[in-house]
Amino acid sequence: MTVRLSNFAASFHLKHPFLPPNLKPKIMSFASKSERNPTPFHVPSLLNSDEIAEETFRKYSSSSMKRNGVGVAIVWFRNDLRILDNEALFEAWMSSETVLPVYCVDPRLFGSTHYFGFPKTGALRAQFLIESLADLRKNLMNRGLNLLIQHGKPEDILPSLAKTFGAHTNRPKANMVKAMLVYAHKETCNEELIVERLVRKKMQEMATNQDHTNPKLQLIWGSTMYHLDDLPFNPGNIPDVYTQFRKVSKGMRFFGGESAALARVNEYFWKKDLIRIYKEIRNGMLGPDYSTKFSPWLAFGCLSPRFVHEEVKRYEKEKLANDSTYWVLFEMIWRDYFRFLTIKYGNSIFQIGGPRKVESKWSQDRALFESWRDGCTGYPLIDANMKELSTTGFMSNRGRQIVCSFLVRDMGIDWRMGAEWFETCLLDYDPCSNYGNWTYGAGVGNDPREDRYFSIPKQAKNYDPEGEYVAYWLPELQKLPKDKRNFPGNLYIKQIVQLKFGNPNHHGHGRANTNAQFRRNRK
Repeated sequence: MTVRLSNFAASFHLKHPFLPPNLKPKIMSFASKSERNPTPFHVPSLLNSDEIAEETFRKYSSSSMKRNGVGVAIVWFRNDLRILDNEALFEAWMSSETVLPVYCVDPRLFGSTHYFGFPKTGALRAQFLIESLADLRKNLMNRGLNLLIQHGKPEDILPSLAKTFGAHTNRPKANMVKAMLVYAHKETCNEELIVERLVRKKMQEMATNQDHTNPKLQLIWGSTMYHLDDLPFNPGNIPDVYTQFRKVSKGMRFFGGESAALARVNEYFWKKDLIRIYKEIRNGMLGPDYSTKFSPWLAFGCLSPRFVHEEVKRYEKEKLANDSTYWVLFEMIWRDYFRFLTIKYGNSIFQIGGPRKVESKWSQDRALFESWRDGCTGYPLIDANMKELSTTGFMSNRGRQIVCSFLVRDMGIDWRMGAEWFETCLLDYDPCSNYGNWTYGAGVGNDPREDRYFSIPKQAKNYDPEGEYVAYWLPELQKLPKDKRNFPGNLYIKQIVQLKFGNPNHHGHGRANTNAQFRRNRK
């Protein structure tokens, strides 16, 4: 498979902006609950981020593109909050005289998760969204456009706008119906697909009730590194094993927006040259630079995966191609894989048995779950990771695998509770990767070989041998000798369950008995 790069849409210079300068988008405000003491690192460092973004826009833009359309086209921004390599925006611009960019603050995004009622969007991700919208609006305004931010459901807002502005992209001949087009990027998961169907239905109803109008929703694929049409198989036949598919801050403060995303790519690849050693450092847990940290911007669509691919290839051409540059793209392909799998398996990725409909008995013990959620399990490596998540909205890939294994293997808790809590907290939440990883970690995913157990003693020894990470997030451990920080015994809070394998402090107690004892202690 090859990566197709669309014409980059950074040359949207209109002589007359569609929206008047005094139109001020309304953005919801959210207060962060983060009050922890560690001083956060900024990701990216934000030095000259605007200049870096503009330089990148110039590098990947074309001034020779000729517009052929007339009238107004609407762009419905969803999880694609960028102007660089935004095919929906580009197609709308090419086929119209004027573009109306719209973002709908859908109240359903701030409701509750399906099974356990957690907030669908936590305060940290909401703040990242606010910053991303502000940056998108700024970049659009620099190109003669503006961003209309509306509060409400897209199926109510978009048809109304199409009717009000008569959005169309084809010059109508006498007695011909005008095609009123709204461009957007296509999604793959059920909730997003329902919204697409509702928008299309409302537009069809409007077409029936009006003369000489034909509003249409034009959906475009643009969220993966590899295009859906370039797969060598139908999505329904996607391999169930990733390797087969592939072959064919310290606490951190992330800043939302495309400018910050492009600055981070520049910082990681070119300024700090960290891509050179990515494979060696990617399993770290502490600090801003052990991994690319691109995921929050990829999740919101502030960063194009195809742009990342282009920058990796440019790095390999100009500097070095090695295992580390390969591994960055390897991880990006994982992201594609989970998104394509949602096309194949649909809602089964959200169901308790997963795509393979595995029958297992899971506990939904709220007290046990809350000890995991709040970082009070008695295992510093688990507690530190969970406190990092609630404080920053981020957790390392290694940490995510460890806390997932602990929840489902050692505690026996319903994996969906963990998945929905991640949905609440993660800056980089997207349903495909989140639920794909949780089904994978819980042993109910599409790959029947995966039933992995992450031993806490082994993980601590390999990835936090001096207890630096746990001491950062659990300051009470800083006074302990380094070799005691991950296994402090009675010097830390009591362990709520025994490990399934390799408990470093206790032996001989079954998990069920420990759970019962914990419940009695809570009463």
